Amino acid sequence: MVITFVTGSAVLGAAMPACSGSSGAAGNGGNAGGAGGGAPVLTRPWDWAGVVGTGQSLAVGQMGTPAATTSQPYHNLKLSTGTLPWPVDPNDATLAMVPLSEPIGRSSMVYPSSWPTNIAGETPHASMADQITAMAQAADGGDYVGVHGEVGENGQGIVYLRKNAAQVGVNGHAYQATLIETQAITRLAAAMGKTYGVGAIIVTHGESDSGNTTYESDLYQLWSDYQADLPALTGQTQKIQMIVSQQNAVTDRAASTLAEWKIGVDHPGDVVCSGPKYQYPYFAGDHVHLITDGYRQLGEKYGQIYFERVVLGHDWQPLAPTTVARSDARTITVHFHVPVPPLAWESTFDPPHRAIPEWQAGNGFELRGPAGHIAIASVALSGDDAVQITAAADLPATGLFVGYALTGDAVAMATPFVGTFRWGLLRDSDPFVGAATQRAQPNYLVAFELPVP
Repeated sequence: MVITFVTGSAVLGAAMPACSGSSGAAGNGGNAGGAGGGAPVLTRPWDWAGVVGTGQSLAVGQMGTPAATTSQPYHNLKLSTGTLPWPVDPNDATLAMVPLSEPIGRSSMVYPSSWPTNIAGETPHASMADQITAMAQAADGGDYVGVHGEVGENGQGIVYLRKNAAQVGVNGHAYQATLIETQAITRLAAAMGKTYGVGAIIVTHGESDSGNTTYESDLYQLWSDYQADLPALTGQTQKIQMIVSQQNAVTDRAASTLAEWKIGVDHPGDVVCSGPKYQYPYFAGDHVHLITDGYRQLGEKYGQIYFERVVLGHDWQPLAPTTVARSDARTITVHFHVPVPPLAWESTFDPPHRAIPEWQAGNGFELRGPAGHIAIASVALSGDDAVQITAAADLPATGLFVGYALTGDAVAMATPFVGTFRWGLLRDSDPFVGAATQRAQPNYLVAFELPVP
């Protein structure tokens, strides 16, 4: 990410877009119309729209048991590999399309594991597909058939997800598995007189790469390789969207957490960050993995963003900082891209940073200087899109950083559900409600850190 300094403020090098005017589309369709309030124009370039999932344990649903989305209410599909062993022949006559339900694929019986026996529980996929279909039907009455697959490898870093990954034991199959699935589905679609293309890659990953300083470029290379190889198989001309969610569980000020936000800033047409995951319920045994309801909510958020970016063609972006400036000797003001204004404080979460006295009043915000933590006296909303952070003493002239949800608490969030160790309270006013869970899902602020000029 490029930071440029303009008249005393830090400005992200890639300008964040204005609100699309339709991010508030709810699970029942909501306001999915265009900016002028007319009928929405939905893009359906194929009969079957593919979504490929990749990542590590949260991608394959670790601790998401028992699965809840066990039936398919629409016409969404997945590829059944039966009992075929690796490597699967994409032309095998036993491969078949079946209704999309969870678990999305064959269960992993041992660790480590890889496709086609890599699934640990409920993944985000069925909820994502059903969310997209529900929104499409509510918007114009038409169907939207999603075809989903998950090639993630539990516990493995991006080195095992990339193209030409080293084959170590069963690991390193993910990229090749995507090509096998795509070839097979393209063949089966044609046999049924259907067209097929890949609309998006979803990446639920980053814990193993928490210290990887090249993670952003690694992710973008993964997108670039998929963008080159998958259209060559499907014949599509539409660009593939990558949707990445932040990991908020492993390592303070994790490089991967920051990269998962910054890649969408640096490559806004190709990749988008869906936001953080600290707002979802976690498994109490480790505070790293989601539980079934958390995976379903994540899938619904992925579905909302896919609908905005891929189906409606809107330039949706997460709740994220745009500028940072000093207001006076003790106060800085951070402006944000807000999907659905105004900003608001979440009132049901435990206050973050309870074990860090300097930041207890920060609602998730953090100030650091050359000497370490800087005490925050107060934080306050300013208009629809800004927060003012006031320090307890004059701020240092140089070496000042403002961050958010990057430093973990000693105790994880416990109210209103079991959470993780890094979280904050700032959200927007998006009225989006998940189609299956019927849970409200405003957009929560990404974890970030920026220098203060």
